[in-house]
Amino acid sequence: MGAGLAGSVLAERLASIANKKVLLIDKRNHIGGNTFDYYNSDGILVHKYGPHIFHTNSKEVFDYLGKFTEWRPYEHHVLASVDGQLVPIPINQNTVNALYGLNLSGEQVQEFFDAKADKKDQILTSEDVVVNVVGKELYEKFFKHYTLKQWALDPSELDASVTARVPTRTNKDNRYFTDKFQAMPLRGYTKMFHNLLDHPNIHIMLNTDYKDVMDEINFKTLIYSGPIDAYFDYCFGKLPYRSIDFKSQTIDSENYQAVGTVNYPMSQAYTRITEFKHLTGQKHDKTSIVYEYPTADGDPYYPIPRKENTEIYNQYKTLADSEPNTFFTGRLGTYKYYNMDQVVAQSLALFKKLNIKEVAFVNGNGSHR
Repeated sequence: MGAGLAGSVLAERLASIANKKVLLIDKRNHIGGNTFDYYNSDGILVHKYGPHIFHTNSKEVFDYLGKFTEWRPYEHHVLASVDGQLVPIPINQNTVNALYGLNLSGEQVQEFFDAKADKKDQILTSEDVVVNVVGKELYEKFFKHYTLKQWALDPSELDASVTARVPTRTNKDNRYFTDKFQAMPLRGYTKMFHNLLDHPNIHIMLNTDYKDVMDEINFKTLIYSGPIDAYFDYCFGKLPYRSIDFKSQTIDSENYQAVGTVNYPMSQAYTRITEFKHLTGQKHDKTSIVYEYPTADGDPYYPIPRKENTEIYNQYKTLADSEPNTFFTGRLGTYKYYNMDQVVAQSLALFKKLNIKEVAFVNGNGSHR
């Protein structure tokens, strides 16, 4: 977003390293983009736009953000509600043994997967990815209905990248991520962003549509992290996204569930429930949870990875490449899903390519032209 990770990292680098003047413009009323967190009316630290778990294998990214926050070590664990049980996901040795009442070793779990796998000559879709490794039964239990809810599309209609993000293991590692660096900002993401943007060369305009002010701003280079189709007035059509309707609830109990997130891959309308105190480490006699209901309407969170959407995006990218002194970045600007560390790495890489004097960073949902 304009004042999210993509724009903020670039703004900090340009302001502090290159001594450039930077203007951040964001339509929202806060910095931090989708990672924005705040204390709710009960004093519990929550993530406004759903759980954001930081993990990376990049020491450069981890050390860079570490300049602006102390880290709290945190390894995310996720359970899935399947067949009346809560079992670990990604599927691993513990998952298989719990579901089937077995006591298989890691080697035997691999044999179990091999026996159930429906091998594919080509891996083209998200369904192919899963059934090729664990077969139809586990695919149905863990992936098919969850994906239908999340994307409103059958996995057979989605690019292989969607389910490829969730590995299958033969060991007992219950962690959701296995990255070398796994941690959460000790005092929250918003505090980290305040530190990141605390520079006299950076000016921030919130509650602002960049279209309303661009004619009044003297700038030489534009870095745009809003939707690329909106910038070009949807001339090739609107790129589709999936959004989330978040339903939060404070519970008069110290804890609600055993882990940070529980997935619900079956008939429930929501996809998962997250309890924030697991993520933040906060001590409080109450707890806050959030239900996630996928929807086609609302803020654009997830680009939909299908061939026809990529073809539309490529038409916009051709236009973007010809825009003078304008750079498109971030999830919306490049129509691609990124983890947080990937956004940071992208911004650090773009900074190294820039040689500019005055910059405006904008996030907008309207037309530039």
